[in-house]
Amino acid sequence: MDLAQFAQACGYAGDSPAMLAAFAAIRQDGIRTARQGHRQRKAAIDRMKPSRALFLATIRPAQSAEEAIEDAARFLSMFRNMPHWRQERRSADLARARQQHLFARFFRRYGYRLWALEAA
Repeated sequence: MDLAQFAQACGYAGDSPAMLAAFAAIRQDGIRTARQGHRQRKAAIDRMKPSRALFLATIRPAQSAEEAIEDAARFLSMFRNMPHWRQERRSADLARARQQHLFARFFRRYGYRLWALEAA
């Protein structure tokens, strides 16, 4: 997608070079932020790969990946229904629930492969 198409997709119909440059900067910042977030999530998962005990300590008090996913999904749906002022006060809980959901989904899919080597 070229720059003009990106600007049109964002709702801009003009052709000002300054505005197109601003859209380019916004797009590049978004790409940079997404890549940085991906690297952070990957690093966190890589730290937990060597041991099942680390994963279980992370999802505590849940006893399994399925239970952790259910808990995180329950919190996320409850969070969406909270008033805005309460959401602001519980932003740390939201970050923890999202992280727990990510970890649980990854290890539910791939954990048995990783930890089978540990057991052997």
